[in-house]
Amino acid sequence: VQLQASGGGLVQTGGSLRLSCAISGRTDSVYQMAWFRQTPRKGRLFVAAIRRRSESTDYADSVKGRFTISIDNAANMLYLHLTSLKTEDTAAYYCAASRAGAFYYTGSYDYWGQGTQVTVSS
Repeated sequence: VQLQASGGGLVQTGGSLRLSCAISGRTDSVYQMAWFRQTPRKGRLFVAAIRRRSESTDYADSVKGRFTISIDNAANMLYLHLTSLKTEDTAAYYCAASRAGAFYYTGSYDYWGQGTQVTVSS
């Protein structure tokens, strides 16, 4: 499975962005997908997850109500819609795919895309 993330950029506080992740390869083995974000100070942290078939979702408390994760299985695309952005949302965002395991744990994810940088300015 290969993942290709895109859509990051520079945005002002309160603004919005949509991140995309193109999925290719043996996708039938993927159970859930997620977005994580990473900064030098905090490391890589869970943001949101979605199960491929049921499309049930989970979110980190820090983004609940502001970010929305979605998946288009027909197009093999994963999305993260970021709204009401804050400076503390500044990070490199990574998409990931998992065959099993806890949704919030980086070790559950078998495949990772490259990061896409989101920078929120005040």
